[in-house]
Amino acid sequence: MDITVFIGLLGGLALFLYGMQMMSDGLEGAAGNRMKSILEKLTSNRFLGVIVGAGITMVIQSSSATTVMVVGFVNSGMMTLNQAVWIIMGANIGTTITAQLVSLDIGMVAPLIAFVGVAILVFFKMPKLHHYAKIMAGFGVLFIGMEMMGDAMVPLRDSEMFVSFMTNFSNPVLGIVVGMVFTAIIQSSSAAVGILQTLGNSGLIGFKSSVFVLFGTNIGTCVTALLASAGANRNAKRTTLIHLMFNIIGTVIFTILCVTFPITDFVASITPGKLDSQIANMHTLFNIVTTILLIPFGNYLAKLATLILPDSKRNAAKRQDIAKQSPLLSFVEASDKGRIHLGYSAIHTDVLSQEIERMLKLACENVERCYSAVIEGNTSYMDKIEETEDTIDDMNNIISQYISKILVHNNSGKNVADIEQYFLITGNAERIGDHALNIAGYVSSIKDRGIVFSDGAKAELEEMRDITKKAIEKVMVRDDDMTEWLSKIAAMEQKIDDMTVSYRDSHLNRMREGKCSEEACVLYSELLTDFERIGDHVLNIAQAYSKMYVM
Repeated sequence: MDITVFIGLLGGLALFLYGMQMMSDGLEGAAGNRMKSILEKLTSNRFLGVIVGAGITMVIQSSSATTVMVVGFVNSGMMTLNQAVWIIMGANIGTTITAQLVSLDIGMVAPLIAFVGVAILVFFKMPKLHHYAKIMAGFGVLFIGMEMMGDAMVPLRDSEMFVSFMTNFSNPVLGIVVGMVFTAIIQSSSAAVGILQTLGNSGLIGFKSSVFVLFGTNIGTCVTALLASAGANRNAKRTTLIHLMFNIIGTVIFTILCVTFPITDFVASITPGKLDSQIANMHTLFNIVTTILLIPFGNYLAKLATLILPDSKRNAAKRQDIAKQSPLLSFVEASDKGRIHLGYSAIHTDVLSQEIERMLKLACENVERCYSAVIEGNTSYMDKIEETEDTIDDMNNIISQYISKILVHNNSGKNVADIEQYFLITGNAERIGDHALNIAGYVSSIKDRGIVFSDGAKAELEEMRDITKKAIEKVMVRDDDMTEWLSKIAAMEQKIDDMTVSYRDSHLNRMREGKCSEEACVLYSELLTDFERIGDHVLNIAQAYSKMYVM
């Protein structure tokens, strides 16, 4: 193979993949949280679930992204395994739209489409408009890449070695393996099918040989979801197994049909002489027919996945150990190995929310313990307080790492805007834990110096503890009316501020009356400051949540 041919192929492939990524990013950004909300709510009916899965995948142009989102929902308990079956079936139908688009003869206007999209990105500053501009630019770049690959492949028609190699794909097993491996490497069945269409248009592969490679791409696309389920719970792994079984069953059925019946001749007769359309039509037929055949057996697929991946005591114990650290730990490790894919930001906003609420719950527990430690002058609370604070710090580090990695790989769209707010929330949650630890740290001084608080001071500290806990608990349970919810928390924070001022004045009066010592007055003031700062951080968290829900 001439080096210029190889370079041309690589350049065309790079543009094709980059165009697909731009389109997907733009579509996901334009869709925002809507596609996630639809997936969460409209999956109770099997037929509706298939339609929703197909529709979402048509919008974001990636069955891998849809499946990854479903894996995340199942992992977080927001979707059952049976509901996931229908979404996966629909996703396999929806992904065929890309091949149908590629089969359209719009190569002449592709540069113009790309130019319009890039011009909007460069000359207009509206973020929402940028999502649609990315779709246009990506669409144009995708076809430019295909044209470039097609031009680079023209000389290969005269290469006997290459033609002989492509002819071998008429062997079903070889064709399926090649399609599976290539798709697993680039992690996009849409891109693999597009490249196959380019080969067909260049006359380098016949339709009867291409169908087996096509079937293999459907199996290879399962790799993305398999990677996404690494470290996830058992049901999430079963979800990816169902995806894999669906495509393997479909491949077996269609391979038998193509070998024993003239199904390829029938599909070719629909669009004679247009091989890219023939490949797109076979791709669509494969997924629609497989879905129709397997819809009655969807629940049985879920049961089979459960039989293949049963629960075990050992796995349950392992999940508990992971949960004690952080469910996000596995996702951080996965991203270190390059497993950040389209759709991840949409999935893990839910996991982030759960983890941050767990941080807040731990911080709230420490506020209770630190108050008891101070009032009782009991240092025995310190071990548990410090252990909990270490857990909060570890969770903060893990969440921060994960958010950073998501933002590196995806820096636009509603989901990413939400994740940026989560970054602010987790920092404030960690600071609440720090202030609780500060309060507990005064116990040693109280004990060493023999400081005794008056009954009035103890009553005031109890009231401060109660309002602070109430504010933290309120921020963990959002209301439908976010404006009213935020105003309630703001009122609590203001009450904490007012109480801080009032209680300082009261304590100064007690000191003047000789009811408490000067040392007790200074330490009491420090305690009030820590409680008041906790209120500030709670309000910061509430404001960040309100931005997420009203954006």
